[in-house]
Amino acid sequence: MSIKQNPVNSESLSEVHNSVSTSDKTGWRKLFAFIGPAYLVSVGYMDPGNWATDIAGGSQFGYSLIWVLLMSNLIALLLQTLSARLGIVRGMDLAQASRKAYPKFINYPLYVLAQIAIIACDLAEIIGMAIGLNLLFGLPLIWGISITILDTFLLLFLMNKGMRMMEVFIVSMVFIVGISFLTEMFIVQPAIGEVLTGFKPSILSGNALYIAIGIIGATVMPHNLYLHSSLVQTRKIERSSKGIKEALKFNLIDTTIALNLAFFVNAAILILAATAFYKNGLFEVAEIQDAYKLLDNIFGSLAPTLFAVALIASGQSSTITGTLAGQIVMEGHLNLRIQPWIRRLLTRLLAIIPAFFTILFFGEAYLGELLVLSQVVLSLQLGFAIIPLIHFNSDKLRMKEYTIKTWVKILAWLSAFIIVGLNIKLVIQEISSWIENAHGNTWWIYLLIFPLLLGVVSLLIYVAVTPFFRKADRIISIVPHGDALKIGNIENITYKRIGITVDFSDFDKNTIRHALIQGGKMAHYLLIHVVETAGARFHGDKVLDMETQSDMTNLQTYKAELQKMGYKAEVSIGYGTASKAISNLVKNQNIELLVMGAHGHKGISDLVFGTTVDAVRHSVNIPILIIK
Repeated sequence: MSIKQNPVNSESLSEVHNSVSTSDKTGWRKLFAFIGPAYLVSVGYMDPGNWATDIAGGSQFGYSLIWVLLMSNLIALLLQTLSARLGIVRGMDLAQASRKAYPKFINYPLYVLAQIAIIACDLAEIIGMAIGLNLLFGLPLIWGISITILDTFLLLFLMNKGMRMMEVFIVSMVFIVGISFLTEMFIVQPAIGEVLTGFKPSILSGNALYIAIGIIGATVMPHNLYLHSSLVQTRKIERSSKGIKEALKFNLIDTTIALNLAFFVNAAILILAATAFYKNGLFEVAEIQDAYKLLDNIFGSLAPTLFAVALIASGQSSTITGTLAGQIVMEGHLNLRIQPWIRRLLTRLLAIIPAFFTILFFGEAYLGELLVLSQVVLSLQLGFAIIPLIHFNSDKLRMKEYTIKTWVKILAWLSAFIIVGLNIKLVIQEISSWIENAHGNTWWIYLLIFPLLLGVVSLLIYVAVTPFFRKADRIISIVPHGDALKIGNIENITYKRIGITVDFSDFDKNTIRHALIQGGKMAHYLLIHVVETAGARFHGDKVLDMETQSDMTNLQTYKAELQKMGYKAEVSIGYGTASKAISNLVKNQNIELLVMGAHGHKGISDLVFGTTVDAVRHSVNIPILIIK
């Protein structure tokens, strides 16, 4: 039996969708073809936010919270497997499935909550990267935070190199983190017997509950559920019962290995903090910087250096996956697609603001607390991702034979209840603390906090209950561009006035040739060139510099050659910004078709040089033929 992808689905992460082939491979080659998505997801489980919660937990409570890490990892393994299953079987990511299942007024707040979670995650990457640079090179934290904007260009480069190159980069970062902490374990030499006692569950309250929820939020990260359901679709599989089952099996192996590696890293950080600090009576080491300094005092220079290198590697890799998740939730929930670099820059700037604010108004010492808070925010958002995910995987109508079994449903719902229950307990605990410390001045709690809390709880109840009563999907197209139309009869189109942009490069011959093919000898052709010198920008058509005169001579040469061949040609020069000048000429000269040459810039070059075609395309309402 096969499950076909919905024909109106938009391809999730369309730049790399189905870009990795898995056919014609057997044995280990087949497994390696599928390995990758879970490693991109796993970096979110060992990012700087995890470091903050693990260090705080280890230094304050010794080994006693290891069981929370283990529980979080098991829950994460279950939920990431469900996420991968949704992407493989239904061919849509979690955000797309939510948009199809819930009305628009629900998807907007779901998007806002998912975006807040991504910003909170990105905040952790920013702080971790800045701290790592500060520890290794002495760079001030505020400069380190500013430098993280450059991550935008790294993501752009990796996306243009393809999915496999991105996975190689991420796995390399994960490898550096893993090797660093394996070496750390040999240096600190924890007592194995005492470590094993930490796997015994205990009652959580007070600060232990706060740290535990931070650990859960840092481990089971909501944006990773969106991300995994999309990344598995980068593998091109056979849409048959055999192909889907094979994909599910190999992705389960991929997820199990990757998340167990993440658990090892998290456990190593907590054990490191417990052995180095808690056992030495240093119970309040919650700051990454303090941990670095104390490691230097206790174990020498190698341990803290490895610590800082791993911190930078984890932050750098996590920031890339956070960007991809941002793109997925925006396209899925809002049906809105924008350039990835804009999406990345927007997320980064929204995360940088609280980091800058904290340093400027409270000082660098509060960054550690901001890190832990960011992970608690992640945990509070989890229910809005987990509950729809369970519903979608339990849907027999759409998942058919791949619907999760009853025992898996029970475990999944139990995980959801644990997370939501702990969050409710934390919220009650925090609000009670606010009321107690307000000394009677509680009006703002009742006026602002309670209505907001009521809205969030109502949204969670709606998301949890509605799918039990409404089985039919909303009849919508989830692609950004709408549905296909009937084409009908095709009539010939004759263009009377055709514009041709030229820049006197080797591309001109091909551009002009394609334009002449479109109009033949019946059309009028306007040869367009834009002078972009400083003088042209300031003085416009009054400029008479050498470049302007040379360009006009070249245009006249093209015109003479076309007229000699029997074509009707005119010339026109624009001044200043190329896209604006071309658009104005097109409108003023009543051009019906514009033919433009594209140089094929990629990566950063496209960002810097390749903006003219896109800008013109969005500012005119005539057909544009782009020649490469």
